[in-house]
Amino acid sequence: MGIAFFDFDKTLIRRNSGGLWLMEEFRRGGIGWFDFARAGIWLMRYSAGFVDLEAGIRMAIRSLEGTREDDMRARVDAFYDTQVKSLYRPGAAAALTRHREAGDQLVLLTSASNYLSEHVQRELALDAYLANRFSVGTDGVFTGEPDGELCYGNGKLVLASAYAETHDVGLDQCAFYTDSMADLPVLEAVGRPVVVHPDPRLRRLAQSRNWSVEDWG
Repeated sequence: MGIAFFDFDKTLIRRNSGGLWLMEEFRRGGIGWFDFARAGIWLMRYSAGFVDLEAGIRMAIRSLEGTREDDMRARVDAFYDTQVKSLYRPGAAAALTRHREAGDQLVLLTSASNYLSEHVQRELALDAYLANRFSVGTDGVFTGEPDGELCYGNGKLVLASAYAETHDVGLDQCAFYTDSMADLPVLEAVGRPVVVHPDPRLRRLAQSRNWSVEDWG
């Protein structure tokens, strides 16, 4: 038995959920023009390969300071149902079924929040998810700090390694599916790296290293 890790944005789904969330928050008045523009620029530069998104993620987490967790959960529940649920790629189901029939664990490995990841886990019947978590005070209000390791870049590798070790599985027995160059640390560590609709830099790298490249529609 191995583990199949799956990225979420532009891998299991065809859009970036962070960008959709940004639009939704702006539409409902949750953020103003300045924050909307600043975050939008971060996402565009990240998509173009010009910046590392870690600073942007930390900035987004800081912006939650003072927000009630139950309010966030309710907003994410509605967001998933109206904006995300319809975006799964057709080929994702086949990949999940293939690993499930092989007896592998199915684990979401994403920079999205744990609140969104809970929905994905239920929807796809995954064994677990590894995601960004936010520190919450005893009053039920976000502190503005991440809770644990940031699930991005090398942080994804730290979390995936810890999960695999806990389940007595070597990373050489694991697969990882992603579209992003930011996930290179995990791709290089697992036994079966697979790129799905990769960005241009990752496609070139995958071809040079003979990694599998898949189109999930």
